[in-house]
Amino acid sequence: MKREILISQEANEKRVAILEDGRLEELYMERSDHGRMFGNIYKGKVKTVIKGIGAAFVDLGTKKDGFLYVADALQNPLDPELDGDSGDIDDEEDDEDEAEGNGRPQKKRRRHHQGRERMKSIDEVLKIGQEVIVQVVKEAIRNKGPRLTTHFSIPARYLVMMPGESKVGISRRIEDRKERDRIRQIFESMELPKGVGFIVRTAGEGKSEKEFARDIRYLTRQWARIEKGMNEGRAPNLIHQELDLVERVIRDHLTDETDKIVVDNKDLFHRVKRFVGIYLQGGHTLKVEMYKGNESLFEKFNVEKEIEATFQRNVYLKSGGHIVIEQTESLVAIDVNTGKFTGTRNLEETVYKNNMEAAWEVARQLRLRDVGGIVIIDFIDMERHENRRNLMRAFKEAVRPDRAKINILPMSELGLVEMTRQRIKASHESTVHRTCPYCNGRGIVKSPTSMAIQTIRELRKALAHSSNRLVNAYVHPTVSERLLNQEKRALQQLESTKNSRIYVFSEPSMHLEDINITFVQ
Repeated sequence: MKREILISQEANEKRVAILEDGRLEELYMERSDHGRMFGNIYKGKVKTVIKGIGAAFVDLGTKKDGFLYVADALQNPLDPELDGDSGDIDDEEDDEDEAEGNGRPQKKRRRHHQGRERMKSIDEVLKIGQEVIVQVVKEAIRNKGPRLTTHFSIPARYLVMMPGESKVGISRRIEDRKERDRIRQIFESMELPKGVGFIVRTAGEGKSEKEFARDIRYLTRQWARIEKGMNEGRAPNLIHQELDLVERVIRDHLTDETDKIVVDNKDLFHRVKRFVGIYLQGGHTLKVEMYKGNESLFEKFNVEKEIEATFQRNVYLKSGGHIVIEQTESLVAIDVNTGKFTGTRNLEETVYKNNMEAAWEVARQLRLRDVGGIVIIDFIDMERHENRRNLMRAFKEAVRPDRAKINILPMSELGLVEMTRQRIKASHESTVHRTCPYCNGRGIVKSPTSMAIQTIRELRKALAHSSNRLVNAYVHPTVSERLLNQEKRALQQLESTKNSRIYVFSEPSMHLEDINITFVQ
């Protein structure tokens, strides 16, 4: 497999495209005026404590206050003085990798208590005006401020450090038992720093003790600087800033399969070269090219069209079928259709093949669009249970490369698949687009017929308490055409009833749903 990383900068926007065999598989974008916060560590000040939702709002010195749930504010959120069963635990890892052991990078914990055990109240933990050290685990989205935690995690290339922990966990994506045992033996033989734990990331598979030791030294120095910052300055202030897009790509996405990195900006090119030199030590080499072509870098690699396609509702499959993706306030709905695909043998086989192709494309689109939250996928219903099982198996395999945490529920009898995908920031669509100022996000506008009828209603209302008037009605051209033709008789009847004269004017600059009625006399 040929793997390439393209890095482009235009104005205040950086974009990174990851290609596999020339096909766009992952897309990242970052704008300097948006100010990324994910991974940053702040010394904040508690501004408000709200017992009813078990959370506090923390002043970070940024545009929006962050919110901190009680479970994220405590190393042990359950009252240690009380006994009882631990109850059910629903953990959502905010790190890209899940882990075994006690590792819990940036967790969201919600516990349903049982017996005598109880969750501590937020006002038992935090007080207004109290200073607290927090890390951002989810970006501010729409009107919501950033989500915070006191469970820190500091990532490097192969490891994630977890201050306050004591064990070493291994990413569950490293599935080979012998490899897991090898890594565990390496860490058992190493002298690890006190008071911190580690998670071995997926990229750590096959790495040597020397490479792990290099990451540990880097993370130990990083944590020492952070601890020093905790004791300096007054809240609110920024203690530690996560790497920007370019450095994160080098840290998280360089693999042995990466053939080259192509950059179209001179300053970025030198930064990439420097970081590659830092992270690829021990004889590893990687080709870093400076692109100087006349057309844009993304157009040269046929990526621009694929990016534009990620903002469209319809995604067409090679077979002739298509999927429809609708992003709403509460969830993402994906509908699978056969479209022009008619198959060759029978309906069940046609639907099965279409669903299987759609499963891989849906997984790819989720990564490219970076959508998060609840996702509902409406696959075409199949009669054979074996086909349903194979589809679910294929879909789970398709989402495996996704770095976000994903939870998939079994397919329902209606062919619906419910899933959640980790959301740490707004989707690309939310970044690039804004709500339509004309339809206010509805995605539809009234028809010319509806607006012509509404115009007559507005004229009738305007003339309700007067007669013998001269009235001008300014409307969109398609509405005026309807009024002066199909609705001409209704206008004449209104004029006769009110003994008035109505003139309709076509105004191309007006929105379809706008009506402007003025009295001349």
